[in-house]
Amino acid sequence: MIWAAGIALAAIAAAAAPSEASACSRILYEGNDSLYVVGRSLDWKTPIPTNLYVYPRGMHKVGSDKPGAVEWTSRYGAVYAVGYDGGITEGMNEKGLVINGLFCKGTVYENAETSGRAPMSMSMFIGWLLDCNATVDEVRAVLEQHAFSLTGATFDGGTASTLHWGVTDATGKSIIFEFDHGVIKIHEMGDYLAMTNDPQWESMTAIIDYWNKKGGQNTLPGTVSSPDRCVRGNYFAHHVEKTGDTDLGVSIARSILMNCSVPYTYEVETEPNLSSTQWRSYSDTRDLRYYFDIVTNPGYYYIDLGQCDLQPGASVMRLDTAKETQLIGNANSRLCPDAGFKPMF
Repeated sequence: MIWAAGIALAAIAAAAAPSEASACSRILYEGNDSLYVVGRSLDWKTPIPTNLYVYPRGMHKVGSDKPGAVEWTSRYGAVYAVGYDGGITEGMNEKGLVINGLFCKGTVYENAETSGRAPMSMSMFIGWLLDCNATVDEVRAVLEQHAFSLTGATFDGGTASTLHWGVTDATGKSIIFEFDHGVIKIHEMGDYLAMTNDPQWESMTAIIDYWNKKGGQNTLPGTVSSPDRCVRGNYFAHHVEKTGDTDLGVSIARSILMNCSVPYTYEVETEPNLSSTQWRSYSDTRDLRYYFDIVTNPGYYYIDLGQCDLQPGASVMRLDTAKETQLIGNANSRLCPDAGFKPMF
C-alpha cells in the first residue's frame, strides 16, 4: 500500500536525522509482583545542576507569581529533582505516581483561549500534579479540564522549556501528554515502553512500529537521535527478564537506559550543541525508592520516600548532589532541612 510505504519511508528518514541538542530518554520496566521502574536520562549540552528535595504533605503553594495563579495545598508528599534549584524536572509522590518532563521541539503551550486562565509556571507544574494526584486517571482529569495557562522562564542563555511529559502510576498505567498550540493531547502508552523527544508521539509510534516489524534481534538503529534511542529503549524493555526483586529490577532498568544514553562528552564536529547524558533516575513505584545516578559519580543512590517524614508540618529536606558525590545506596541520612527551592517563575 502507498500509505504504508510512506509511513516506512518517514520512519527511516526520521531515524536517520541528525541528533538534536536536547535529548532525554524514558523507559518503563515491567517486573513481577507489581514492580514497575521508570527510568529516565537527562541529556543536555552543558551540566544542569540538579538537587533532590523531599516535600511533606499539607504545604500551601502557588504556581506562579502572576495575579490569579493556581494555588493548592499538597495532599501527598513527594521527592522532586530540581534543576538550578529553581524548577522541578521530575519526581515521584508517596502514592507511586511518577512524572518526567522531556524536551519536545514544536511545543506551544498557549493560544487565545488559554491566555485568560489561571497562570501556572513550568517550574511548579510537575509539583502541582504530584502534590494533588495519586493516579494517572486523576492527572488525566486535571489535564482534560485544562483550567490553567502554562508558561515558563528560559534558562541556560535563553533556551525555552518546550517539553512533553510521561506519567506512570503504581499500577504501571502510563500516558504521555503534549501541548499542540495550546491544546493538550493525551496518549495512552499501552504496550509502548519508551519515549524520547521528537517527533511528537503519534509520529514516533509509527517509527517504533516500523522497527518492530523488522525485528530487533536482527537490526536496531544505533545513533543518538531521538527516534533511534526510543526504538532501542522500547525493544530492550520488552526483551528482558521480569523479576519482583527491587535491586535486580532497578539494575535491569538501569542497563536498558544506559543503552539509550548519549556518552558523556560525546562530540560530532558538525553538531556543536550535541547533548550528552548528565544524569539518570529510576523511580520504583512499588517500594517508593527514587534513585539518582550522576554519570560522573562512582555509584548511584536512592531516597526511600517511605522512610521520610511526610506529615504536615515536617521540614522540607534537600540533598545537595554536588557535595554528595561518593554516595551509594540509601541516602536518606544525607537529607538536610531546607527552606525549599525558589521557583524560577
